[in-house]
Amino acid sequence: MTSQFSAKAFQTNDARPLPQDRPADADSLKLALRSLAGGVSIITTGEGETRTGATVTSATALSVEPPRMLVALNRTSSTWPVLERYGFFGVNIVGPGHQTLANQFAGVGGLKGPDRYRGWEWTRLASGAPLLEDAVAAIDCVVEEAIERHSHVIVIGKVLAIRASEGRSLVYQGGAYHTLG
Repeated sequence: MTSQFSAKAFQTNDARPLPQDRPADADSLKLALRSLAGGVSIITTGEGETRTGATVTSATALSVEPPRMLVALNRTSSTWPVLERYGFFGVNIVGPGHQTLANQFAGVGGLKGPDRYRGWEWTRLASGAPLLEDAVAAIDCVVEEAIERHSHVIVIGKVLAIRASEGRSLVYQGGAYHTLG
């Protein structure tokens, strides 16, 4: 049996440069990871004037049975010491309408601590972590384990409560927000 396709059929007019081997350093890793799309979540923790949080693409399920979440935070961030102190956190999965909020929690405009919460409605479930009222999904966690490695801490959270709605999550890739579908 002969193929009806030739190699020419698979050629494209794509003018992308050929891949380049790069050193295994921080700049090269950052460049490589910019091509990886990640769901945007806002990690929230603290109470009152100690509330703070961060926008991350590192939140994911560690397991569904038992329900556990995993998030990696920079140890030098303002969020980690507050999360460590209180022992609870929210994983707020945000949608396309939350780009402004994602920027607030990423520190765009210099907002810090409780100022990052301004202009949005928040609630609390079992742990007491601040959870976004209109999040696509909000996952309420207590710290089960924190593993410090290199520049980051890997936080494993025991899921206590979940609030979910319908909607699509916001995605971050190549230095910009995107939506799917």
